[in-house]
Order: sequence, then C-alpha cells, then structure tokens
Amino acid sequence: MVLLQVMYTDLDFISTFNIEPDVLQQFLYEVYRRYNNIPFHNFKHCFCVTQMMYGLIWLTDLRSKIDSIDLLIMLTSAVCHDLDHTGYNNAYQINARTELALRYNDISPLENHHCAVAFEILEKTESNIFRNLPTEQYKRIREGIIKCILATDMSRHTDILNKFKAILPVFDFGNKDHRDVLMMIMIKVSDISNEARPMDVAEPWLDCLLQEFFNQSDMEKLEGLPVTPFMDRDKVTKPSSQTGFIRFVLFPLFIELANLFPCLEQHIIDPVRKALDYYTEMEKALEREKQNRALNETTVKTSTSKEPDANLEAKPASL
Repeated sequence: MVLLQVMYTDLDFISTFNIEPDVLQQFLYEVYRRYNNIPFHNFKHCFCVTQMMYGLIWLTDLRSKIDSIDLLIMLTSAVCHDLDHTGYNNAYQINARTELALRYNDISPLENHHCAVAFEILEKTESNIFRNLPTEQYKRIREGIIKCILATDMSRHTDILNKFKAILPVFDFGNKDHRDVLMMIMIKVSDISNEARPMDVAEPWLDCLLQEFFNQSDMEKLEGLPVTPFMDRDKVTKPSSQTGFIRFVLFPLFIELANLFPCLEQHIIDPVRKALDYYTEMEKALEREKQNRALNETTVKTSTSKEPDANLEAKPASL
C-alpha cells in the first residue's frame, strides 16, 4: 500500500488533483480489503498490474503525450481492475447462473462488478480520492475507469486489438478516440504482463494462476457444468498453458504496443520471447518423458506376454 501511495505521489497526482494523503491511504486500504484471499486474482496481482502500468507510463514518456487526468484514470483502473474477484471466470459465472451473471445479464459480469465495487469505495467521502474535483472532471474519470476495466474482459480482446491496429498507422495523441483505445491497450498489457517479468518472478505467478484454473474446472465437473478446456487439470500442463497463450495472445498484443513505442521492445518483447523459449523447451522435455514412459510400458508388456503361462502347463494333457 505504501508503494502504491508512492506511485500516486511520483506521478504528481497528489498535488495536481488535490488528493489528501489520508484519503488516498483510506482509499487504498478499502481496495486492499475488497480483494479476496484467492490464489491469483488477489491484492498482490492488483499491485503487480499497477506497478507495470506505472512502469509503462515512465518508459513511454506518456506524461509528455497525454493529460494527467488520463494517467490518473489508467493508474486507478489498474488498482481497481479485479476488485472482489471470486476466482471463477465469466464463463463459470454465466454457466452457473450466479448472482453476478443474473445482475449483469451475462455481459462481462466480473468486470462490471469490479467497476461497481470501485465506485462503492469512491462513494464514501473518507475514501473518495476525487472528492476535491469539479463534477465534469469526476464524470470524465468515471467514464474512463469504466472503459478501462471493462476492456480487461478477454472476450473483447480481438476487437480491441483490431481497433488499435487500425489506428496505429495514423495514431494521434491529440485524438480522444485514439487515446481511449491506447488506454485500453495499456491496461490489457499490464493485466497480462507476468511473462514480461524475470522468470523467478513470473513462474510462481503461473503456478498460482493454474491453481485457480484447476479449482474452477474441478468445481465445473462437480456441478455438471461445461468444463473450460484451458483450465482442465487432466488436459493442461504448465508449459502447454503458456506456449499457446504467449504465441497467440501476448505477442500480438505486446508487438502492437511496441510498434507505437519502440523503446518497449527490450522491456516487454525480449523477456516474453525468452519465456516462450523456456516453456517450449519444458514442453519438449515433458513430451520426451511421456514417450519414454510409453516405450517402457510397452517393453514391460511385451516381455510379460512372452513368459509361458504356468497354469496352462500344469493342466493334464487330456484337457
């Protein structure tokens, strides 16, 4: 929580938006309280995503390109983006007809809930970091946070990425529509940025994510619901879960952001390339191990079948 306060101070939000330190402290404490003690989508994940957003803002020199209010929206969205996550994704919410799915009519139930909880916290005067802002600014911040958090629904991934690719050749920081798409891309990159971190940090996070995934698929089997394929402990291995994700989700997203900000190549593309090599090798090793095991089992069966059957030999010749 202290480091999150440092980020708000370091980006000059305290002075620019007249945020009182004790109110910021109370806001962050309320946020901390509303993250659940689950394997992955917890307060530490919130911190990691916010720290990545903070890092990207500095690395891309975004402070000289867009308004402070947009930076405030991006950082606060990162802080709030998974509030009160239950550890079960939207597919589960919809298939199990949970209260959230019913409330939000199956439309991004989790992300809508994260937004709602964020603004519940901001409704209380003692934790409203925007309480000293004019109504127009507050409305702009609210609209921006909702847009950013709803963008983290992976079912919208292709749509948002295609929008960004379309405007990239003519990207204009002065164009609000362009900025809005960039802000959505920035929170998406931050949200799934674990593999851009050093392997000794990234791999334990993957273990936590798989634990949460397997918990969900176990529950789906128990309740007779459709089992989410990439969460099934009987079908998924650690490397297989990552190689496809990196190739088809991470790389296409990260490469487009690096096309706008070439300086990010070394910071987010290179580490992800190393991660892909690491998990590809791990996948090959697992495959070799599986083949060796199958070969050994075949050898054992073959040698067993060649041994004479003692019972048959013991039977009388007349039979």
